[in-house]
Amino acid sequence: MIESLRDGIQAEIRRGSYRFTIHAGERMIERHIAVSEVEEAILAESAEVIEDYPNDPRGSSCLVLGMTAKERPLHVQCSYPPNVVVITAYEPELTEWLDWRTRREKR
Repeated sequence: MIESLRDGIQAEIRRGSYRFTIHAGERMIERHIAVSEVEEAILAESAEVIEDYPNDPRGSSCLVLGMTAKERPLHVQCSYPPNVVVITAYEPELTEWLDWRTRREKR
């Protein structure tokens, strides 16, 4: 399911059939993340869904880990296809993530 979810998101990104929330746009500006970097990260061959939120009350979504062309790791939270919406994007911090894929336990 996770791999097909990634494939579906990538297909919508390739088609240009997606949008950004206002929140995502604001955070991307603050974090100096370009739209092209979000696209690169999601479309990367190594991109993977690392967390799935099928029961989120705001709508089903997932967290994609991908690398930009310049090897910048990005986490991109987006809704399920066919209506892909980028909810937020950020560079994972190793203070919160063990290896960009696994969250550290909160103490």
